[in-house]
Amino acid sequence: MTRKLTLMAPLAVLTALGGAALAQDAAIDINGDGMYSYPEVQAVMPEMTEEDFTVLDTSGDGLLDADEIAVAVEAGLLPA
Repeated sequence: MTRKLTLMAPLAVLTALGGAALAQDAAIDINGDGMYSYPEVQAVMPEMTEEDFTVLDTSGDGLLDADEIAVAVEAGLLPA
């Protein structure tokens, strides 16, 4: 039983990460780095202000990562 759980744990992590990776939209993520910058988002959503983007960027690194994108999509703030 322990061996089975040991093998399943990495699969569960990969599955969870894969779901978040699907949140990226190639029309927004122009450079294909898996994250959205403010210029990338604003090119598709001109109404997005820098202040709005900063609210979505909970890590404060200037980019929206997969988790931040997923939250914004679920909230209807970014296109699905």
